[in-house]
Amino acid sequence: MAVGLTHYLVVAAILFTLGVAGIILNRKNIIIILMSVELILLAVNINLVAFSAALGDLTGQVFALFILTVAAAEAAIGLAILVTYFRNRGTIAVEDINSLKG
Repeated sequence: MAVGLTHYLVVAAILFTLGVAGIILNRKNIIIILMSVELILLAVNINLVAFSAALGDLTGQVFALFILTVAAAEAAIGLAILVTYFRNRGTIAVEDINSLKG
């Protein structure tokens, strides 16, 4: 049995759903929210690469590389901001971070 485009799309849909559920259901922990965003970006990358391979075009794979770069930067900067905030305030609860609004 060969792995076709449908299998990749199902896996991507499951990952996307888990990412959205992580954001919606868990609004208390900022690290889980960041991981959920990474799951959503991973699902998009799987779709781009699967369609790129199915259509024989490299454009989707190039976009996936750009998304991986942005996701790595987002994770590094997001975690750096959280570490700095934790050192200053002693907590990373979403309710406390939400109070920073102007």
